[in-house]
Amino acid sequence: MAEPLLQLTELTKHFPLKRRRVVVHAVDGISLSIGEHESLGLVGESGCGKSTAGRLVARLQEPTSGTVSYRGQDISHWSRRRMRPIRSEIQMIFQDPYASLNPRHTVGTIIGGPMEVNGLRPTERGIKELLEIVGLNPEHYNRFPHEFSGGQRQRIGVARALALKPRLIVADEPVSALDVSIQAQVVNLLQRLRREMGIAFLFIAHDLAVVRHFSQRVAVMYLGKIVEIGDRDSLYERPRHPYTHALLSAVPDPDPDTPRRERIRLAGDVPSPVNPPSGCRFRTRCWKARDRCALEEPPLVRLGGNAEGHLTACHFPEAPTTHGSDVVLDPALS
Repeated sequence: MAEPLLQLTELTKHFPLKRRRVVVHAVDGISLSIGEHESLGLVGESGCGKSTAGRLVARLQEPTSGTVSYRGQDISHWSRRRMRPIRSEIQMIFQDPYASLNPRHTVGTIIGGPMEVNGLRPTERGIKELLEIVGLNPEHYNRFPHEFSGGQRQRIGVARALALKPRLIVADEPVSALDVSIQAQVVNLLQRLRREMGIAFLFIAHDLAVVRHFSQRVAVMYLGKIVEIGDRDSLYERPRHPYTHALLSAVPDPDPDTPRRERIRLAGDVPSPVNPPSGCRFRTRCWKARDRCALEEPPLVRLGGNAEGHLTACHFPEAPTTHGSDVVLDPALS
């Protein structure tokens, strides 16, 4: 098999809370890979650690332990100087198009900024070509961010990410702050760029419908851990982890002729990342939980049969992921 473009191995990020003398387990030993030209979706509830994972990949934060390998090189603790040539190949699109653009700079300055930082000389012609690629009017080169809508600002962020011709883009919830009518346009733009330019994507989101449209493989994250990874069709059609099943049950189906499915509303709240449960972290909300789940942390293992390439962290992956007494069903969907 070809060497992956990006490989995360037991990657961990803990944030110490000095006043309370405890640590927040934001990312707690995740392992995954992204191949050349591939798009991997990373999904989960807010606070599960997926955005922190994206920042670790882009080396905007230092990992506590584990490794980030890019093109076969462990870049986990490289200095800023050593990272400079790599940073041009790993770019990031941020969630908030209003906060990620400097309001005092023109569009031309914003897009040309990464080029100057990396010792390149931006040209007006080159920046206008980038604006045209992302669907903006090249003549808006001298305008300021406040003169654009949210969707247009995010396109500027995409153009900035493309300025250095990256091989990998970390897209951190790139459409969650946009109107629904605009989300599809931005996702389709990213899809076209991936296809035409061969860029690999780590696509972070909580909207599973958007992820299914964009990503070839999907990793599901819960409380700092990866609980399931699989190709798009395998994971969406036959989830093996109960948490994945619960997430998918909440995705609305626009087709009125599709039979209604049970909607699972999990009992209880997400445990605190300061003090996660022993064993399986999902066991406090899982209807499949047994004594073993509290004693042993389930490893992320590959499943056989028709689920080739499908991995899950569950002690009972073959047991049906259906509701039980600990799961409340939405009466409107029953």
